[in-house]
Amino acid sequence: MDRFDSLHLFVRIVELGSFTRAAAELALPRATATHAIKQLEARLGSRLLERTTRQVRTTADGQAFYERCVHLLAELEEAEGALRNVAARPRGSVRVEMHGSHAVQLVLPRLHEFHARYPDIALVISSGDRLVDLVREGVDCALRSGPLRDSSLVARRVGTLHEVVCASPGYLATHGTPTHPEQLAQHQAVGFFAPNHDIDYPFAFLIDGKPRDFPIGGWLKVNESRNYVAAAVQGHGLIQIPPLGVADELASGALVQVLAEWAPPPIPVHLLLPSRHPPPRVRAFVDWVTQVYADALG
Repeated sequence: MDRFDSLHLFVRIVELGSFTRAAAELALPRATATHAIKQLEARLGSRLLERTTRQVRTTADGQAFYERCVHLLAELEEAEGALRNVAARPRGSVRVEMHGSHAVQLVLPRLHEFHARYPDIALVISSGDRLVDLVREGVDCALRSGPLRDSSLVARRVGTLHEVVCASPGYLATHGTPTHPEQLAQHQAVGFFAPNHDIDYPFAFLIDGKPRDFPIGGWLKVNESRNYVAAAVQGHGLIQIPPLGVADELASGALVQVLAEWAPPPIPVHLLLPSRHPPPRVRAFVDWVTQVYADALG
């Protein structure tokens, strides 16, 4: 029994004048109630109750302690009530970091649903390919694709992405269309690197059920997804990217998918939080956006 439960028990014993009745009201064995009060008295170093065969009454110290407990428990109940109201109608600002294509293709088209459900929450959504420091930059949650690097964050997996390899019709007309990942060594790729990590991202495929990287040359590297797609559209090389990032280009024919029969390794998508116990406004967004990803990605 924690401290607040023992205080509540003590108050009900005083008010009912009986261990037995207080224990019954709180659905406790009488022995448990007796033991809890003994522990409370031992912790305080003072006798709180005088027990006789017929009644229970407070000592002088017990009466003073009872009055303080009544006030304390009333304030606690008021605080809990206020938090329950906040949880029922959360309010405040939530800062979210996510990839631009995720925002445009998945989240923004359904954002009216979130606002209708939580009209008192203001969202601040930032997008980019930079790995933000959630704690230092005051970000409430972030959606990231790929392997997790920061083990101090709380992660919730919200879906899986499957990449495609594509190039412009002009590039394929000049360099030919690869039909096997081994042929990528004779091709050019647009390179992509993380702006705050010295990491290149090679092309990868599942070969006999295992991921395998394939080297591919190139004369251009970028660190922003829009430039990555634009460079491919201009014919500067092949790119490997989730379909979300090139949906319009594939639909218009500006880019053409190749190596479709060779599956790249699936990419996990995680929602990251700096704490396991986010405030109600953040929890509301987390639960909503998790469902958005589940609907879109499974």
